[in-house]
Amino acid sequence: MTHTGEAAHFRQHSFHSRPESPAEQQYWFAVQTKAKHERRVAAELEEKGVVVFLPLFTEVHQWSDRKRKVEIPLFDTYLFVRVGEDRETRVTVLQTNGVFRFVGSRGAGVVIPDEQVEAIRAIVSNNIPFVPYPFLGVGKKVRIRGGSLEGLQGVVLSINGDRSLIVSVESIQKSIAIRISGYQLEAA
Repeated sequence: MTHTGEAAHFRQHSFHSRPESPAEQQYWFAVQTKAKHERRVAAELEEKGVVVFLPLFTEVHQWSDRKRKVEIPLFDTYLFVRVGEDRETRVTVLQTNGVFRFVGSRGAGVVIPDEQVEAIRAIVSNNIPFVPYPFLGVGKKVRIRGGSLEGLQGVVLSINGDRSLIVSVESIQKSIAIRISGYQLEAA
């Protein structure tokens, strides 16, 4: 199995059962699912009117007689939902087949800052080559200046001699790495 990382895709559909009012502020949360059920859970949540973000990437799988490109979830057993803090919506999410829990203390869920989810969406939607990377909690935080990734924040590292930006979603402790040669950086 090899990563191509070249054809990254994302899935996000916005279906609201009713318009969001100012009193119904919505936030990003991570939801843990059964293994290999991420797409099924995303489809069922979308049918229920929940906004879902399931980032996918392409991997080349090799069998003895052939190779095939396969789209798989970037963060296995996790997807993101944009919901309010009302009990009814949370119960709807939790009653979805294949959902274990909201990620956070006591299963209540922790709000994921919009900029963390938007950073992943920007990388995936702009087809920026990336690879999954172990989560990093420390390091120098920087922000990209200019270009299609303007404002994107992450941690700078050197990977195999190349400067890379590590973008993390802290609540699920998952990260991805992108090469940043040619981008201007500033301290975040």
